[in-house]
Amino acid sequence: ATLADVHIKTKAKIEAVAAADRFIDDYVNGLKPKALYLHGSFGVGKTYLLGAIANDLADKQIPSLIVYIPDFLREIKAGISDNTINEKLEYVKKVPVLMLDDIGAETMSSWARDEVLGPILQYRMADKLPTFFTSNFNFDELLNHLTFSQRGEKEEVKAARIMQRIRTFADPYLLDGKNYRQLISPKQA
Repeated sequence: ATLADVHIKTKAKIEAVAAADRFIDDYVNGLKPKALYLHGSFGVGKTYLLGAIANDLADKQIPSLIVYIPDFLREIKAGISDNTINEKLEYVKKVPVLMLDDIGAETMSSWARDEVLGPILQYRMADKLPTFFTSNFNFDELLNHLTFSQRGEKEEVKAARIMQRIRTFADPYLLDGKNYRQLISPKQA
């Protein structure tokens, strides 16, 4: 996938693709542009757009990493027992362009928010490393998700701290349109 391959059918997607294209141009030219926070319903192309951005960056010799948040948190937990947690966290902290896919799809725990996501975002913010996000939640909905742990604890300040970092990294873009996953018949897959 490349940005040229993105099926543009809505005004919102046109704006998001244009912003992604500007990001790449600015980043290649040594600027420190804000990344994108792509949000919207299921199957509208958020992850596909991340992949297109990653491929366009790769064509320009710029490394990036797409991390599916629910799987990453499971890997980090496994890293505790096999002593690879620090190695995994350091890699994600330092990759030139990070793309956190499906933030909000995980079961939120204080540990995941405060000991995994928080340090990653803090490091990347301090080093001005661009970080993209996709989510089914807009900013307000993600704040709510981050506020309540799986045990029902309400931690507004800690959630606000994470959201402040996300807002620093990325401008929100709503992706709308049809669910492409539902449009593909089993014969086409």
